[in-house]
Amino acid sequence: MRKPALMAAILGALACLAGAVAADVRIKDIATVEGVRENQLVGYGLVVGLNGTGDSLRNSPFTEKSIEGMLERLGVGNLSDDRIQTQNTAAVMVTAMLPPFARRGSPIDVVVSSLGDATSLRGGTLIVTPLTGADGQVYAVAQGPIAVAGYAAQGNAASITEGVPTVARIENGATVENEVSFNFGSLTSVRLNLRNPDFTTATRVAEAINQQMGPGTASALDPSTIEVSTPGKAQTPPFLADVENIRVQPDSTAKVVIDARSGTIVIGAEVRIDKVAVSQGGLTVMVREDPEVSQPPAEINIGGTAVVVPRTSVGVEEKETHFTILEGDVSLQRLVDGLNAIGLTATQTISILQAIKAAGALHADLEII
Repeated sequence: MRKPALMAAILGALACLAGAVAADVRIKDIATVEGVRENQLVGYGLVVGLNGTGDSLRNSPFTEKSIEGMLERLGVGNLSDDRIQTQNTAAVMVTAMLPPFARRGSPIDVVVSSLGDATSLRGGTLIVTPLTGADGQVYAVAQGPIAVAGYAAQGNAASITEGVPTVARIENGATVENEVSFNFGSLTSVRLNLRNPDFTTATRVAEAINQQMGPGTASALDPSTIEVSTPGKAQTPPFLADVENIRVQPDSTAKVVIDARSGTIVIGAEVRIDKVAVSQGGLTVMVREDPEVSQPPAEINIGGTAVVVPRTSVGVEEKETHFTILEGDVSLQRLVDGLNAIGLTATQTISILQAIKAAGALHADLEII
């Protein structure tokens, strides 16, 4: 399929999707309950059992100090006067996300990342590592064999690396040791935070809750926050379960999102433009270099040298320029039809949308990612 035809098909499909009636969505899909969130955990530890791919202790003195401290805690004598030469150990940073309402004994996944100059963590085992939160308290302890997705191999004259062998995961590698207290029963109200702040959506959410749960139950405080009164005690969880399944129709701002790297263009349903004339075409100049090597005959000049002779060809191609009129205050369907009528590639469409925005005729946010 040619690029203009493919672009036309993509824009046409987007227009059909946006032209359909906006669907109602559940409140749980557009909002979160304030305070119900994950917490970041971090720890410093050692990975042992590596096959000679660990830290070189000369370049990573913190690894050597950590090994000495670990062995002393395990009852091994003072090693400060002895030089450790092992290359089977690597210092790592261990990170994890503590889910909301995680209870003691619950397992969580951890990510292990090399801190020194280790070349691979494949085959290693993480030694007991406390994981602390932002408040400095230990909330989990991690340990176990790690799984590396990437690999690295090298010889005397060549090497190959696939993925990142110095980053690994441990599924269910940490155990929660401390809980984050959060008692819903003691709350007289909760706040819902919209993922995409909008006054219209916040008002619709509050109205939908009041219609289902009774007048005065919810009120919109700002574009992203809706305060909901709760019955308290044991009734709060089932009450919130009913609230988060109420359906509303969210609103959105007019926006055009462009991914210039892949040529993807997404146009919102509320995008409007003033009447403009758009042309596509122009002058193309092609310059081509074809250098040739001139070698003198051996029988004429034995001591002669080869000379590179430059050869340049220049061509000019002029395309027919034509205009397409895009009517003012058009719908998304007519805007797409107008762009498709020109037969544009993705790059040309992006340039035209940027030019329409610069002319002040595109009434939408233009976001380039």
